[in-house]
Amino acid sequence: MTETNGPTKAPSAQAHASAPKWEQRFRAPRVSLPDWAEDAPDRALFVSNATGTYELYAWDRATGEQRQVTDRPNGTTDGVLTPDGESVWWFDDTDGDEFGVWMRQPFHGAGDGGPGTVVDEPAAPGLAPSYPAGLAIGRDGTAVVGRSTDEDGTTIHVVRPGAAPVEIYRHRESAGVGDLSHDGTLIALEHTEHGDAMHSALRVVRPDGTTVAELDDTEGGTKELGLSVLGFAPVAGDTRLLVGHQRRGRWEPMIWDPTTGEETDLAIDLPGDVVAEWYPDASALLIAHGFEARSDLWRYEPGAGAPVRVETPAGSVSGATARPDGTVEYLWSSAAQPPVIRSTSGAVVLDPPGPKAPASVPVEDAWVDGPGGRVHALVQRPAAPAEGPFPTVFEIHGGPTWHDSDAFASGPAAWVDHGYAVVRVNYRGSTGYGRAWTDALKHRVGLIELEDIAAVREWAVKSGLADPERLVLAGGSWGGYLTLLGLGVQPDDWALGLAAVPVADYVTAYHDEMEDLKAMDRTLLGGTPEEVPERFEASSPLTYVDAVRAPVYISAGVNDPRCPIRQVENYVDRLKDRAAVHEVYRYDAGHGSLVVEERIKQVRLELDFARRHLTPEPGPSAA
Repeated sequence: MTETNGPTKAPSAQAHASAPKWEQRFRAPRVSLPDWAEDAPDRALFVSNATGTYELYAWDRATGEQRQVTDRPNGTTDGVLTPDGESVWWFDDTDGDEFGVWMRQPFHGAGDGGPGTVVDEPAAPGLAPSYPAGLAIGRDGTAVVGRSTDEDGTTIHVVRPGAAPVEIYRHRESAGVGDLSHDGTLIALEHTEHGDAMHSALRVVRPDGTTVAELDDTEGGTKELGLSVLGFAPVAGDTRLLVGHQRRGRWEPMIWDPTTGEETDLAIDLPGDVVAEWYPDASALLIAHGFEARSDLWRYEPGAGAPVRVETPAGSVSGATARPDGTVEYLWSSAAQPPVIRSTSGAVVLDPPGPKAPASVPVEDAWVDGPGGRVHALVQRPAAPAEGPFPTVFEIHGGPTWHDSDAFASGPAAWVDHGYAVVRVNYRGSTGYGRAWTDALKHRVGLIELEDIAAVREWAVKSGLADPERLVLAGGSWGGYLTLLGLGVQPDDWALGLAAVPVADYVTAYHDEMEDLKAMDRTLLGGTPEEVPERFEASSPLTYVDAVRAPVYISAGVNDPRCPIRQVENYVDRLKDRAAVHEVYRYDAGHGSLVVEERIKQVRLELDFARRHLTPEPGPSAA
């Protein structure tokens, strides 16, 4: 057994230039889709790893000036512009623990400390640290701040300039701020007071907390239909709210006016999930359509007929926004091609300086019959002239309400570079395949997902893709949980396990995790560990740890509020007791790292662990 601890320092420019392709992909400058201020569209905010750590940047599009807003050892990604573009709000936690307060600084960085200085100040004085539960900022400076704590559950506060925060909502179950209307008179909330954390109901309230209207498709928790806030119409005098619903077995939008109760069914005839946002003048909707691990964009004018395609390349659109001039900007990538931010005008919107990420190989689709229906998997093979069967990494996504897509990912590409095939499985519980598929994992949590992974594993071996003696089960977060569970439940199927920030001891994880995740676990398993102990036991990797035979590598953030460190240590202690082959890497961050070199170090440790414990080790790909 080996135990190591981070972090690492950034390499020199010369070392970077000579680094292997897989490291270059991580180090290549990246930017997120810029978020722009509603009343000052030339002022934007984005996230970049330009310094080697993901931080927030302000961008004045009129002048081209870019300025780094935050500079913290473990990075910052949560930030919002005020509607007038004068201020940046950013969330200040401690070393990735997600528990903190909102801070504020001027857009251009001027402060009370004199020329060239930046002075941050508490954005909502009087609110104690908490986990965030949504934020909306009005044109008059009023903010609606959502908070979550173990002691209070969810509380929501109205914060006016110069006044003490006023609490307008409190409930033990999870809830959050959805949006604030253009004139600041209506606040849309998502809540799960009915006890089903997977399916929210909506409530629109006034700033004093009095209720205007309710929209609840759950029928008291007996009907598993959820709603989501997509946004109020962004024009004066318009009280319409864009809402996501699941009434036809998938996510799609409708328009609801909470002041009149009128609902407008849009019935957009596209397969898969459909979400939307308003164009800035509220004349149309920008539709983001996801189907079978790809996504595209459409423009839809309510009442004007069918949606019109917004041309994007084949692959995945990770974010999109309609600009005041009618153009659409979007962040696009595919498994083979690195991300780029494009505009329908034909321009590249924000092209970070520095070396570009090397390309990888495209994905192939595999559809496999599973016990709950056809399972979709995405497959990447090492580049020619390599021939199978290959050592194969089953890279399992987190969530579980998420899905793998045809999008660029540096982690899988690193394995392909080293001669491995990579298989990613959109198991039951994944989004993008209809409500029934997403909701199917309740009560037999973990075990259902493993049934789908096993079906794809069998296909991969029988098809000649995967070497049955060199199969690696890997993943982070929920994927790390499924890795540890799979090593114990399916000990004969896997030669190696790589689990990052996993759930390892479900009972201890429940008691230590953040409050919103407790609510999700109660929904998934039907109660608390005290109420349904047999379900927690059946779904906990700790239950099966003595059956694990494959070498296992675990990495964990010591400040992780989602998969806390104590429950990981409980699992590791059991491995130690039986002298099982394992290695543990602990690093000083939360649920993953925003530091590029730290992430590279973690992948390097995983690659090295596989090299030492898979026989024979794979050769490098020709990629």
